[in-house]
Amino acid sequence: MQFKSSLKGLALATAFAASPVMAADYVIDTQGAHASINFKIDHLGFSYVVGRFNDFEGSFTWDSEQPENSTAEVTIRTNSIDSNHAERDRHIRSDDFLDVRRFSEANFTSTGFEYQGDGKGLLTGDLTLMGETRSIGIEVEHYGEGEDPWGEYRAGFTGTTELHLPDFGIKFNLGPAAETVYMDLHVEGVRQR
Repeated sequence: MQFKSSLKGLALATAFAASPVMAADYVIDTQGAHASINFKIDHLGFSYVVGRFNDFEGSFTWDSEQPENSTAEVTIRTNSIDSNHAERDRHIRSDDFLDVRRFSEANFTSTGFEYQGDGKGLLTGDLTLMGETRSIGIEVEHYGEGEDPWGEYRAGFTGTTELHLPDFGIKFNLGPAAETVYMDLHVEGVRQR
């Protein structure tokens, strides 16, 4: 009886060892405009200024069997900021805010993923902006995945986070409520073969 149990355990262990790894690498689909990095920030306590970054790229690894192994990397061209107002965008690009001449890119590299179930989790990582690197957390939700009509396999996620601008050296005074920018992320990736 014990011999049979041992054989059964060995067979099960062998089956798990031989099973394929479910992790897959994806490139964020910015070419097809199926990803966006959006923001909003308080405007004098009356409303929000909203905008986005138009030029970015990145990749992620998604492991549906072991989500905690998932990773992400993103590079944003800071001069691509777009708040739908040319004069304001010029000011945001200046050294009052993003100083895009000195800091042309912002980079995010994940350091961990805490899976919370039901497709949700906390992605932690290092964000480098204006030459300052800070650890941030992004609340992530797996939106869906599957084959598209053209034979590619895609996976999509949404995410939200808040950035405290003085942490990154941005100290232009627009009032205390405007020290926090709220980020809203939509990411669709194409699996690499």
